[in-house]
Amino acid sequence: MAQYMYLIYGDEPEYAKATEEDCALMMKAHGEFTEQVAKLGGTIADGNELAPTPAATTVRGQSTGSPSVTDGPFAETKEALGGYYVIDAKDLDQAIAFAKISPTNGGVEVRPVVDTSGG
Repeated sequence: MAQYMYLIYGDEPEYAKATEEDCALMMKAHGEFTEQVAKLGGTIADGNELAPTPAATTVRGQSTGSPSVTDGPFAETKEALGGYYVIDAKDLDQAIAFAKISPTNGGVEVRPVVDTSGG
């Protein structure tokens, strides 16, 4: 099995309008997604929702010896990173199949996690 990082993007203004009922339905959908991944032979190793982009802090220029710290994300975009999963899948095809059934109002970027353990 290989690990894949799922970066979940969505429309923050839409999320901000969500009612308690909307949030409960989304949590239910993520629970169902977790069950589907397991039924299809994968494992969710980790995952969480992220705070909205105004809570972000960006640090740049570490290699210069004088890094700068700014409020907010690195770049302005319509879709913001809203959460992530780390999923064990047998291959990229299975990882993409999981992404196709993930609950999001935006997109899911799937990236292989590089094994740096040396083992």
